[in-house]
Parts: sequence; structure tokens; C-alpha cells
Amino acid sequence: MKENEYQQELVEKIYGLMPGQRFLDKIVMINDANYIQGIPDLSVFYRVTGRFAMLEVKTSEKSPVRPNQQWYIDEWGKYIFTSFIYPENEEEVLRELQVFLTQGA
Repeated sequence: MKENEYQQELVEKIYGLMPGQRFLDKIVMINDANYIQGIPDLSVFYRVTGRFAMLEVKTSEKSPVRPNQQWYIDEWGKYIFTSFIYPENEEEVLRELQVFLTQGA
């Protein structure tokens, strides 16, 4: 599976984690890797709790990490939910993401 196909699948799954209406209460965006090198692939905004997250999508646990990707995950992870996500850890990451985003909802 190509990374962009996996991203699209994840977007739909992430929307399903949060109660509310699309684009009013929750937004999941695919970021442009050509705009800011290394920025995580997905940004998740949940207005209901005021929380957001960033996810770097990989097609496999063994996929290479590109320059700056680890930095964004580590540095932004001090303030928000961040994670690498790939099929091997998807269930765990989505569960943790849901708990983080919906706390206080």
C-alpha cells in the first residue's frame, strides 16, 4: 500500500474517534511535505476539548525516518500528542490518540 492511500484510510478512522461534526468540531488535515520539510503528515484538531495532535505516517515499522521528522515528533510531543503511526502500531496509537483528544469532552 502506498503512503498516501494509508493516510486516507487513517483520516477516516481518526474522524471516527471523535464525536461531533466534521469541519465544525473536528478537522484532520494532510500536510504538504514540500511546504515544511519533516512536518508530520497529519494534523488533528478537536475543537470540543481544544486539543490537537500530529502524526507521522509510515507504511511499515521499518520505513525510514526522514530528516527532521523525529525532531518534530519529539519537540512538539512536549506540548501535544505526537506519534509515528504505521500498521503494526496503528491500533495502539489510535487508542491513545482518542483518549488524549476526548479527555474532558
